Amino acid sequence: MRRHRPEPFSSLLQQYLRLEGLETPLQEYRVVQAWPQVAGEAISRYTGQVFVRDGQLYVQIKSAPLRQNLSMQQTILTRRLNEYVGGTVISAIRFF
Repeated sequence: MRRHRPEPFSSLLQQYLRLEGLETPLQEYRVVQAWPQVAGEAISRYTGQVFVRDGQLYVQIKSAPLRQNLSMQQTILTRRLNEYVGGTVISAIRFF
């Protein structure tokens, strides 16, 4: 009789999500939910819509000066968001 090594549930769940094509949408959802924590409370007050499309995070900023400032910090914010969710989910942030 052959014995199989038990696998952690998290590993099995991740394999299932990948097979069903649900891993990417779940990670995109996590990026959207992480925006207020990564950007901070002050920036979150001026944030409107936040969504992911084609591997890019789109963030509505209600203040033009803040939008310009965040555009200069786009690379840093992209890296922080990807680190927060634990993978390369987005390639860029677009502020509108």
